[in-house]
Amino acid sequence: MIRNGHHATSEPREEADCTKPGSSACSPEKRKRVVRLWCDGCYDMVHYGHSNQLRQAKAMGDYLIVGVHTDAEISKHKGPPVFTQEERYKMVRAIKWVDEIVEGAPYVTTLETLDKYNCDFCVHGDDITLTVDGKDTYEEVKRAGRYRECKRTQGVSTTDLVGRMLLMTKAHHSNIDNPDYQQHTDNFGKGPKGHSPWTGVSQFLQTSQKIIQFASGKEPQPGDTIIYVAGAFDLFHIGHVDFLEMVYKQAERPYVIVGLHFDQEVNRYKGKNYPIMNIHERTLSVLACRYVSEVVIGAPYAVGKDLLDHFKVDLVCHGKTEVLPDKDGVDPYAEPKKRGIFRAIDSGNNLTTDDIVQRIIENRLQFEARNQKKEAKEMAVIEAMKKREHKQQGEAPAQTAH
Repeated sequence: MIRNGHHATSEPREEADCTKPGSSACSPEKRKRVVRLWCDGCYDMVHYGHSNQLRQAKAMGDYLIVGVHTDAEISKHKGPPVFTQEERYKMVRAIKWVDEIVEGAPYVTTLETLDKYNCDFCVHGDDITLTVDGKDTYEEVKRAGRYRECKRTQGVSTTDLVGRMLLMTKAHHSNIDNPDYQQHTDNFGKGPKGHSPWTGVSQFLQTSQKIIQFASGKEPQPGDTIIYVAGAFDLFHIGHVDFLEMVYKQAERPYVIVGLHFDQEVNRYKGKNYPIMNIHERTLSVLACRYVSEVVIGAPYAVGKDLLDHFKVDLVCHGKTEVLPDKDGVDPYAEPKKRGIFRAIDSGNNLTTDDIVQRIIENRLQFEARNQKKEAKEMAVIEAMKKREHKQQGEAPAQTAH
């Protein structure tokens, strides 16, 4: 078990034999057992909304198993994913509430799957997941009473993030009412008729409670090596995960602090419409990573004396991305270099946020077509649900009349 709790998995607790009538072994204390949970999904373009779903699921039990679908399965039901299955498996493994992942999990969740992995029940967000022929993928487990629901994270969806990338304007940081953005979301998040509540766009509102839920709450302990890294960590992706994993391996007892730059600072050195995710979204994305112990929200660009002394930093790491000088032309890592505590890290992964945006823009038409299809499917289900409701309401008075 690792000290900061990020890798800790639940220890199996001994189950009492409750089959014997009147057995004292059946006291509540002795009856405790590990509650195993199942979540599954595509986890394509993993964002803090996915992490929040897994956090909520883990809170319902002790041991969380996450099934991740293959590229072939996703292509069949939804259209080709942005990330390969290997990338998606690694992203989900890096989320600190996940105890185990199942590669190539079936698209439709069955009781057979839950039984195979010894799971008590399956947990899903309160949005809808449909197969290629428009059926609810959780129908069987719902009928068996082995389905639990958690709240969907308001203000973020893969669709919205793709929309922000496709726009290539700074509007999403300041003005959601910008006509370009509205026009785009009208095309992107809607089909010809109506609007699905699960695919639409809304703004994320940060709260202190959400940060507390995501934070580890662990202080550095004597003997820990305090490692500091800084950057934008925008659209938190597999390149970031590989880098942070490598940073984590630099010490026997690492305490990794990530300094996140404010949006304006990121825009100064990245340009265009970066960052795609605002500072609040980036904070949660990084906190969900099992290699991270703490986040500095709005860290200074220059890693100076005050910061190093305040956090008692032992080591400062930076990846292979280019380091631009500070506003005054100074190397932002001059102080840690002077102290001999700077280390350049090669994670072996060259993927950048730019690469991801490129992947998506190249597939723009494919994505828009995929989204229209998803929207139409969701709207059809809503219509069917409404009809069923009206029918039931119509039947109720007729029954009372008898």
